[in-house]
Amino acid sequence: MDAFEYAQPATAREAVALLAQGSEGAQVLAGGSDLLALMKDDVAAPSRLVSLRSVRDLSGIQYHPRQGLRIGAMVTIDELGTNADVGRHYPGLVQAAEEIGSPQIRNVGTVGGNLCQRPRCWYYRSGFGLLAMRDGKSLVPNGDNRYHAILGNSGPAYFVAPSNLGGMLIGLGAKFRLLGPKGSRDLPAEKFFVIPKAEGEREHALEANEIITEVMVPPPQGRSAYYELRQKAQFDWPLAAAAVVLQMDGHTVKTARVVMGQVAPVPWPSPEAEQALAGKTVTAEVAEEAGKAAVAQATPLSRNAYKVTLARVAVKRAVLRAAGIV
Repeated sequence: MDAFEYAQPATAREAVALLAQGSEGAQVLAGGSDLLALMKDDVAAPSRLVSLRSVRDLSGIQYHPRQGLRIGAMVTIDELGTNADVGRHYPGLVQAAEEIGSPQIRNVGTVGGNLCQRPRCWYYRSGFGLLAMRDGKSLVPNGDNRYHAILGNSGPAYFVAPSNLGGMLIGLGAKFRLLGPKGSRDLPAEKFFVIPKAEGEREHALEANEIITEVMVPPPQGRSAYYELRQKAQFDWPLAAAAVVLQMDGHTVKTARVVMGQVAPVPWPSPEAEQALAGKTVTAEVAEEAGKAAVAQATPLSRNAYKVTLARVAVKRAVLRAAGIV
């Protein structure tokens, strides 16, 4: 690990100023469960780490029936998953939090860190860059692509967005409050995740020296649920996931929001699955049709066709969970 400066600001604005002073070599340190591993593997080599641990205005969870939910970026995953208000009004968010890592990771990992973590793609983690390019071509299509994207993978990005919380927050209509040298701005969760088109671009819409300060979720508009599938039941990275929000009119789905995870370079909304659910009473057969619709446009690579089945099942089970059937 290369030598680096360590800064511990007391406020969010001070943190932004320290990032700007550190030029392009400064990076934010939240829980550290991802960044420190990248530094140890020589994938990241920041000249300055700006720790947010002491920034009090980035902590705390508040809920108001009319205003909704406010989550500080430095709230730990464990705090989110055990909060009574979140569990009562946003069960899908708790389900997503409970699936993250291990108890040790949930106690240090933060909401902001989960949203901003870098892809788990082993080409990227081995130092080949985010797009895994060599001689102008990606190594992924003809390489070991077992865990890569089946949607949004026309190139040059083939990694999958790693955030467990991102898809659920998109489904809930959340916004992220960002703070940078130009001031504060609010960004819909769906626009925070982007697909890079060239090496050097990032997979998040953060501008230079910006940080997430809080997540704002509107009052609950329906029943939410999250479901993910892993190779192992214990701590493992998910292979496919689905976040579902159902707005019901009695037993009939009035509107639906379906967002898949771990299948594309961004959390992947499925209007096809949403259309398959609208106006229907949720049954196992209807949930199955929604799952099939969600993956109808999938284009698997040479070694990851199995993810099509997993994504279909994840959507089906998330729909049934949201409807209270399982």
